[in-house]
Amino acid sequence: MEKVPLCLDLDALRSLVIGIEKGSFAAAAQRLCRSTSAVSAQLKKLEAQCDTALVVKKGRHLELTASGEIILSYARRMLALNDEAQQAVKGELLQGEICFGMQEDFGESVMPGILGQFSRQHPGLKITARVDRNQTLMDALGAGTLDLALVWQPETGQYDRIGQCELDWIYHRNVDLLSLIKSNEPLPLVMFDTPCLMRSKATAALDRAGIPWRIVFTSHSLSGIWAAVQAGLGVTVRTKIGMPTTLQPSSGLLPSPGTIGISLLQAAGVSPDSARRVLHNLIKEAVSGFSK
Repeated sequence: MEKVPLCLDLDALRSLVIGIEKGSFAAAAQRLCRSTSAVSAQLKKLEAQCDTALVVKKGRHLELTASGEIILSYARRMLALNDEAQQAVKGELLQGEICFGMQEDFGESVMPGILGQFSRQHPGLKITARVDRNQTLMDALGAGTLDLALVWQPETGQYDRIGQCELDWIYHRNVDLLSLIKSNEPLPLVMFDTPCLMRSKATAALDRAGIPWRIVFTSHSLSGIWAAVQAGLGVTVRTKIGMPTTLQPSSGLLPSPGTIGISLLQAAGVSPDSARRVLHNLIKEAVSGFSK
């Protein structure tokens, strides 16, 4: 007879998720209205069920093991489905409207699947989506015309980071980048209009390395950037998210422009209702799949 798989404890999974999000199981215990020892016992039970360690303590903080990262991803989905099932049984399927904004990189390559899944699961909920640049989305949040926005983390101010991506110099496969660099001519750059986080990181990296540069093409849209780079007009700095197949990263030929954080921002004064929490969790899970 085939052995029946062991069922993971949902309460223990919830304790794990909240403990990691809060940074400690003491904070998770307070959120769950349980004792710290009870939450710790749940974690030990979960580790016993998985037959492996899920977290390690480093200083005052908790860090996931490789197995813990896998379980955390599944835990969020299992808990979301559990909560949705309870809402459905109680006749509490999500209703209302969410206005969600996303930076262009995410809008063109990552978000369609998430919004489609969210809409199918909650047909009674109206979603208004807006794809735009960082500052425009943040202005919309401040004006109250957006509820949530997925953006590149601003360099000033305090914003929670939910992910991070490597930045790369990107150019067309037919461009001889090495010859461009050795020519001692200013490096031709294809960039967004200012203000732009990636433009600032790109020019700063070149300045530190003493490499001359000039802006040969600017655009208000990501599609314009990709089109100009595919035409061979110059190089740009982006993440690999949504990078056209005809383009490639520089593979160390130019100084690293560093990394860029990803933030999921919520409008001030907007209550974290069920719809926003569910969408928030879906987005965090998607970001963890492609961020560093």
